[in-house]
Amino acid sequence: MTFELTATVPSRGVDVRLDVAAGRTLALLGPNGAGKSTALGLAAGTLRPHDGDITLDGRTLARARGGRRTAWVAAHRRRVALLAQDPMLFPHLSVRDNVAFGPRAQGRSRRAAATAAKGWLDATGLGDLADRRPAALSGGQAQRIAIARALAARPRLLLLDEPMAALDVDVTPQLRQTLQHLLAEQTTVLATHDVLDALLLADEVAVVDGGRVVERGPTAEVLSRPRSAFAASIAGLNLLTGTWTGDGVATATGEVVHGHATHPEVPLGTAMTAVFRPAAVALHLADPHGSPRNTFRGTVRTVEPRGDLLRVRTERLAADVTPQAVAELSLVPGRSVVATVKAAEVDVYRR
Repeated sequence: MTFELTATVPSRGVDVRLDVAAGRTLALLGPNGAGKSTALGLAAGTLRPHDGDITLDGRTLARARGGRRTAWVAAHRRRVALLAQDPMLFPHLSVRDNVAFGPRAQGRSRRAAATAAKGWLDATGLGDLADRRPAALSGGQAQRIAIARALAARPRLLLLDEPMAALDVDVTPQLRQTLQHLLAEQTTVLATHDVLDALLLADEVAVVDGGRVVERGPTAEVLSRPRSAFAASIAGLNLLTGTWTGDGVATATGEVVHGHATHPEVPLGTAMTAVFRPAAVALHLADPHGSPRNTFRGTVRTVEPRGDLLRVRTERLAADVTPQAVAELSLVPGRSVVATVKAAEVDVYRR
């Protein structure tokens, strides 16, 4: 294992154990206050454990017993980069110099640092913004620059703390696409409460609740067969896989699912996944008026309580509807239904 953390912080009610293999991404999935940010702070060196051991590439970063520290590596010497919701770019430096800051701080020449900065800016698709100051960037651009700056320092471990939480909803798909590309071989721990972040970016998921890891496993397994209460409360996204037609995802059953593609320039035939939430699905007993772009026919299999709503499952989809709708439509197992989803509610990602 490249990174291992076993630590307690009694003042925060945290007792957490994590490990991440080289080149893999682990998502810490959990509600606000679960202990995700505390775990990242322990890894980054901004928090000290009361008890525990933290190692990276076999090197001890921290060791403590009973509140007494026996080993400690300062945050700036850990080869660990932490990126939070606020990109915290240096306002007086250009975008280029922001990204070159890490290499320069490590002793690389000005020319080498500038070359590294150009490479990472090009990798994020923002090379044309090199001469701008942070004040001239949008929120999404600033966060992508912050990611480039973090990676330019060649960290052995990248920590992402809710990197998309402060962004507008129309910006997040592009940032997820950027991260999919950049994290391919980077050892990463991503803290999030958004199941889409875990689904699209992480190899494995650790569900954190009450300061402890209550569930751990491959991302698809945890999200499709959740065992913890929190994972069960957010899992169940509708995922339909197929190939790119140019304006939608053609599934094996013959439908074309239309939605917002984060990478519309991908070649025809590319394997893609259409993702949408159960709350975006409307159920009808017959074809609705108008012309919804996404229509699916099926049979009700189960009806389950889901907070104030009921989750109705067909062979392929889940829909969250009100109890009144269930009663009015008599949505019981065996009932034939027509499910519709607006294209604006569907995100399409490369698989």
